[in-house]
Amino acid sequence: MLALLINGIGLVLIAAILWWFWLGPRRQTAAAVSGAERLQILVKDGVYEPDHIRLPAGEAATLHFRREDPSPCAEWVLFPDLEVSAQLSVHSDTAVKIPAAEPGEYPFTCQMQMYRGTLVVE
Repeated sequence: MLALLINGIGLVLIAAILWWFWLGPRRQTAAAVSGAERLQILVKDGVYEPDHIRLPAGEAATLHFRREDPSPCAEWVLFPDLEVSAQLSVHSDTAVKIPAAEPGEYPFTCQMQMYRGTLVVE
């Protein structure tokens, strides 16, 4: 009986984790920035804020990530389609240079893909 209870609690916790990181409702925030503007992305509580960033096509830009979450998952930000990655220091800003890109949507994530965002180039 005790084993059944422990397994049940484990399944509930697994479902809660899946819902929180992948299936649950996400509060989406968006920001538009030109190459000359400074945009800070806050890395905290399992999300990037803003998590949708708009950049003009054909212009390089620098995004500034501020990591407030000390968990190992938040240590890196990856832009796989742009071949850009950066290690983020806790409680400090990290400048991430984004090269000029063609119009499209480019996802960015942490190395475990729990933190997620989209870079929209227009």
